[in-house]
Amino acid sequence: MRLRNSEDRYGLVAKLFHWIIAVLIIGLIGLGWYMVGLTYYDPLYHDSLSWHRSLGLIVLALVVARLGWMLVNRRPRPPLSLTRFDLIASRVVHFVLVALMVVMPVSGYLISTEAGDPVPVFGLFSVPAVVDVSDTMRDIATDVHFYSVYAAAALVALHTLAALKHHFVDRDDVLRRMV
Repeated sequence: MRLRNSEDRYGLVAKLFHWIIAVLIIGLIGLGWYMVGLTYYDPLYHDSLSWHRSLGLIVLALVVARLGWMLVNRRPRPPLSLTRFDLIASRVVHFVLVALMVVMPVSGYLISTEAGDPVPVFGLFSVPAVVDVSDTMRDIATDVHFYSVYAAAALVALHTLAALKHHFVDRDDVLRRMV
């Protein structure tokens, strides 16, 4: 398997970025929804919050690396079977998903550093608080984080359903290019 994308397929690096980020985001959404039901004094609250913060920062780093990879690596041409609507919908959904993959961890980071404390990443290193977060900014970041997660969950579902539709209904190569 090639590391770089070819004219009609994604390479190993693009596939690894796609699937690792996908698994992490789905896991983070699930963990976040689980955490909402915990109280501050629940024994799992602080551990799950620490995991959520650490994994969120890892997603942000991977997304930045993926964007860098996309700049130096050509994108495969779209399959000929795609309609104009498919192409436009695909581009819009991908653009919004990538934007949300930046917005979610950045807003989470702002919430986490509101008190000026750094965010430890699995106890290996810490990401310092670089912005003075006011109460208003924290409230906005909280709302942005909350709503962007629901938007991301909906788009992940749409993206998954579209890939399955292309594979099982249209019987084209769209899904096979990324697996």
